Amino acid sequence: MSEIVNDRPTEDDIMAVLRGVIDPELGSNIVELGMAKGAKVDDTGAVTVKIALTTSGCPLRAQIQKDTLGRISSMPGVTSASIDWTELTAEEKSATMNTARKNAADRAQDTAIPATAKVLAIASGKGGVGKSSVTANLATALAIRGLNVGVIDADIWGFSIPRMLGIEGRLEALKTDDGSRPTITPHSATVGEGRLDVVSMGFLVEDEEAALLWRGLMLNRAVQHFLEDVAWSDDLDYVLIDMPPGTGDVAMGLARMIPRAELIIVTTPATAAQKVAARAVSMARKSFLRVAGVIENMSMFVAPDGSEHALFGSGGGEALASEAGVPLIASIPIEPAVAAGGDIGRPVVLSDGPANPASEAFTAAAERIVSDIAPPVEMAGCTARMLDLMDDALADFDAADNG
Repeated sequence: MSEIVNDRPTEDDIMAVLRGVIDPELGSNIVELGMAKGAKVDDTGAVTVKIALTTSGCPLRAQIQKDTLGRISSMPGVTSASIDWTELTAEEKSATMNTARKNAADRAQDTAIPATAKVLAIASGKGGVGKSSVTANLATALAIRGLNVGVIDADIWGFSIPRMLGIEGRLEALKTDDGSRPTITPHSATVGEGRLDVVSMGFLVEDEEAALLWRGLMLNRAVQHFLEDVAWSDDLDYVLIDMPPGTGDVAMGLARMIPRAELIIVTTPATAAQKVAARAVSMARKSFLRVAGVIENMSMFVAPDGSEHALFGSGGGEALASEAGVPLIASIPIEPAVAAGGDIGRPVVLSDGPANPASEAFTAAAERIVSDIAPPVEMAGCTARMLDLMDDALADFDAADNG
C-alpha cells in the first residue's frame, strides 16, 4: 500500500511551476498559451499534468516534456510526475497563436533576450567557490563548439568576468531618435566558430578596484538594464548569468524577470559548502526556477604523477545533486592553470599544448549541457511552421479583401 504524502503540492502550485515552462518557439509559458490543461495530485504525491500540443507530432515535444517533468519532480512532496498528452483544437490553436503574437509584440518591453536562447544562471550559496571561473570557462567552451553565447555578469559588487575573458573597454549606448531609452551594445569576441557577447558592471566603472556602494534596489535595477536595454542578438544559443553569491535581492529579482531561467549550482566538495549551496537550491524552487544540475568545483588536485588529492574534502557535489534530485554535471579538479588563465584573460579551455584535467572537465561539462542538460533550441518545430502558415493565410485574406 502506497504511503500518503501530507505535504504534497496543490494543483495551483503545479500550474504556478508550469509558468516556468516556455514553448521554445512561441517564447511564452505553456500555461499562458493554454497548452497546460490542468494537473492532478494523488494522495501519494504522484502528479499527472495534461498538456495539449499544437500538433501531436511536434518535434519539440521532448524538450517540453523534459522541462515539465524536471520542474515538477523537483517540487517538495512530489513522488513521481507524468504527462497526459493531447492536441489543441482548431479554436484553441487560434487562441494560442493570438496570445503568442501579442506577447511577441510586448516582449521588447520585458526583456531583450531572444526567446530561443537558453538562459542558465550560474549560482552558488556562498562566495569563494569559483562560480565566475566556471561561468567564464563554460561560456568559452560553448563558443568553441560553434555556439553564440551571451554572458551577463550579474555579480554587480564582485564583477570579474571582464578580466577572466580578457575583454576591456567601456560599454557604448546607442541613442534613439524616438526619445526612448538608449540601447547598450555588448562587447563581442569571436571564439572558435562561436561568439561571446558580454555585459558587466566592470565595463561601466572607471577603476576595477573601486568599491561599488549600492544597495538592493540599485543592484536589481542594474541587472534589469542588462536584460532590457542591451541589444542582444537574435542568434544567441545560450545566455549565461554569473550570479552574485547567496540568495539575496538579485537572485530573487532574476526569478521574477526571467522565469524561464534554469540554475546550475556551483559548490565545492566540503560539506559546509554543500549545505550552504542547498540554500540556493531552496531559493530556486521557492521562486519556481528549475535547477538544471550541480557542478562541483575544486574537486581534487591531480598531481603530475596522476595521483589525486582531495584537498577540500570529497563528496559535496554528489551529495548536493542527490539531495536535490538533479544530475552532477561535472567535477572540476583544482588546477593552477584555471587561476592563471583567469588572471590573464585566457580561460583554461583555450590552453595550448597538452590538455589538463580542468580543461577536459569544463569541455565535457559544456558537451553535456548541450547534449543533455539544456540543449539549444532549433527553430524547426511545429509552432514555427504554424506561424508561417498563419502569416501566409492572413496575407492571402488581405489580398482577397483588397481585391
